[in-house]
Amino acid sequence: MNTTFAPHREIAWRRGQAMATSRLVAEETAIALSYNGSTHAVMMATPDDLADFGIGFTLTEGIVEHASEIRSIDVIPSELGIEIRIWLNGDRATRLAARRRAMSGPVGCGLCGIESLEQARRAPSRVPERGIAFQACDLLAAMQALAPLQVLNQQTRSVHAAAFWHPRTGIGPVKEDVGRHNALDKLAGAIARHRKLASAGAVLLTSRVSVEMVQKAAMIGVPVVIAVSAPTTLAIRTAEEAGITLLAIARDDGYGVFTHPHRILLPENAAPRADC
Repeated sequence: MNTTFAPHREIAWRRGQAMATSRLVAEETAIALSYNGSTHAVMMATPDDLADFGIGFTLTEGIVEHASEIRSIDVIPSELGIEIRIWLNGDRATRLAARRRAMSGPVGCGLCGIESLEQARRAPSRVPERGIAFQACDLLAAMQALAPLQVLNQQTRSVHAAAFWHPRTGIGPVKEDVGRHNALDKLAGAIARHRKLASAGAVLLTSRVSVEMVQKAAMIGVPVVIAVSAPTTLAIRTAEEAGITLLAIARDDGYGVFTHPHRILLPENAAPRADC
């Protein structure tokens, strides 16, 4: 049985005509993340790739610096939802206990439950400068190739995707969720688990770019983020501060480069390409 979507009856009214039909609808489930036996956060998410979600959330929220600091992780379903039980190594568990807080995170909110304005505007991690630059046409082609790889969205038309792209190996992994933050956390976990070198590629997003998405990308260590929707002003300032090249409003005819354009080889300073 598929746990990420289910059929639901509907009355479709199109072109002035009503018809009884059925539609596949994405599942949304309460996911509790607990650390060393204490609940830390409850999120609404798509119940898939939850080990990656747990690892990625732990990394992008700064609970640990490296996945190796996670001792074990278990996914436990129940009638009320799913618990991701994460056990940290001793030092990390002690530090987390010292700043324990309750946090509730509905799908549309990436900053719910924080305790101060300082936490909302925390300084992002600085992405290391490796002298990497990408062809503008390659990133455009990557965004155009993403839609067919969104398996769940092809079924439901209601979920976001976050994907990793490398100029040599292409797109992969691709993670989907009803929440854009959750999709990015799942991708962060997959990158860590598969030991991919995040600093050699780009993150592709099907959502808008808000500050917390940039903060999470900085924790992943990815130098380029490209999204289909527009960024906020705070997202732009945070990307500038983090050293991230932020591309947004990606369409079939191109995109906007908002920060650190030196990593993007535009046609006027790159070899001409027949396919771009």
